[in-house]
Amino acid sequence: MPALLRSRLTDWTVAVPVLAVLMLLVTWGRELPGPVVVVVAALLGGAVLAAVHHAEVVAHRVGEPYGSLVLAVAVTVIEVALIVTLMISAPEKTQSLARDTVFAAVMITCNGILGLSLLLGALRRRVAVFNPEGTGGALATVVTLATLSLVIPTFTARPGPQFSPAQLAFAAVASLALYGLFVLVQTGRHRDYFLPVDSRGQVIDAEEHAKPPTARAALVSLGLLLVALVAVVGDAKTVSPTIEAGVAAANLPHAFVGVIIALLVLLPETLAAARAARRDRVQISLNLALGSAMASIGLTIPAIAIASIWLDGPLLLGLGGTQLALLALTAVTAVLTVVPGRANVLQGGVHLVLLAAFVFLAASP
Repeated sequence: MPALLRSRLTDWTVAVPVLAVLMLLVTWGRELPGPVVVVVAALLGGAVLAAVHHAEVVAHRVGEPYGSLVLAVAVTVIEVALIVTLMISAPEKTQSLARDTVFAAVMITCNGILGLSLLLGALRRRVAVFNPEGTGGALATVVTLATLSLVIPTFTARPGPQFSPAQLAFAAVASLALYGLFVLVQTGRHRDYFLPVDSRGQVIDAEEHAKPPTARAALVSLGLLLVALVAVVGDAKTVSPTIEAGVAAANLPHAFVGVIIALLVLLPETLAAARAARRDRVQISLNLALGSAMASIGLTIPAIAIASIWLDGPLLLGLGGTQLALLALTAVTAVLTVVPGRANVLQGGVHLVLLAAFVFLAASP
């Protein structure tokens, strides 16, 4: 028993998140020299890998679609906390932070994670197979949330791309209600719509090759998952001044910093989705992608609606012309991808090109 305890304590998936959080506590709010930034970045990468490991342990214990929901909600809750904290601490500099972060999350999940998952799944057996009923419902929810929260503010009667207080309250309640309804459908009445399927469309309800972990092991991994995610978001914020300096030195728009931070924060979900796709569980990957996009909007908008009580200045939520075009193209392409329930490398490649277009246009608007 002591040997087992020592082995557990020296496991890198335990040690790295703890070290990353300790480094976060030591470095938070300080200007860091180059060598320390390198150490923080290394711990950040280790925390990402540890988060993926613990998410997979929890997912294996609770089964799908609960496992995908755990990672998506955990990442998003911490991300929302970071956004709200930054907006309260510096409202004059972060009027469009929520919009930029949410839009980046939608583009990364609906094009990057989704495209990579389809590509890996198709490379494995020529065609990636998933359930169009569940995936289509998730996509419809994401598009509705994105339109209500990011598109409508551009066309309201108020000056600037922003909501009135009443409109913001309505968007917050609608976002939370839609997300809550989706979770009830995903985990209750139509749970089978979000389970992996085989080439014949039959549900694969459980992993076939490994024994599920014990309840105690799953609880430990859940706690370590939260620790790792706190480290990922916090260390990403800690290295953001260095990233900002690099972005300025490269003569890129300041908004590009948000894209980089979003890419770092969503790394755990990206790696988890890639691993699931390589195991021929493309539906799990799509649950992660669309669930993350949905949670990002459904939790962020209500949070900033509450935070707006203490914030000074306008909240800019409406997208610009280029962003609207990219969102519309993503929605149409995703619908055409999801409807058949099968996809090949072409569909995966198309979504990855859309992600590349988003990143390029964010760097060169």
